[in-house]
Amino acid sequence: MSSADPDLLRAAPAAATEARVPATSRRPARARRPRGRDESAPASAAAVPAGALDDVDLRLMRILQTDGRITNLKLAAAVGLSSASTHERVRRLVREGAILGFSARLNPNLLQAGLLVFAEVRLADMSNAVNEAFKAAVQLRPEILECHEVAGGFDYLLKTRVAHMGAYRDLVAAVAWRLPGVRDVRTYAVMEELKNTGALPV
Repeated sequence: MSSADPDLLRAAPAAATEARVPATSRRPARARRPRGRDESAPASAAAVPAGALDDVDLRLMRILQTDGRITNLKLAAAVGLSSASTHERVRRLVREGAILGFSARLNPNLLQAGLLVFAEVRLADMSNAVNEAFKAAVQLRPEILECHEVAGGFDYLLKTRVAHMGAYRDLVAAVAWRLPGVRDVRTYAVMEELKNTGALPV
């Protein structure tokens, strides 16, 4: 009885093992995807250069300034992006200063601030010392919501909210009349608010 070829004996176990492996398991190995990449993001989710705003950014800001508490999932559905891409875009808009922040609008009538009053302030002396003193005094009073230096017949326009006219009179006395450079203060109490919004046209 002839002995088997040694080379065939060595090859037989390997061939048998290969025969038992299903053909589907011998597919070429796929290249691994890089982690952290959003494969579901559409082409419109591509990175936008710093400082530039595209149509998707504008839609995001339009929605967010109407509803700052919208969930990221709903926001993504509204603009047609993946959740990850939407989140990153909002973070970029905040980081680059396009979105300044998120806040709640409070009811002034429930917080002893139901009277809205505007005031024009004229300074007799426009020196740096007087201007700086006035600006510092304005910053210390929370009743003054806005203060704008303007061009025209007066120097500053104030927007204030107080409980009543007596509180406003005390405010003017504390801020305006104590400063030597103030020449005149003209008061405009609001009888009815026809429009009050901070939303920008986007």
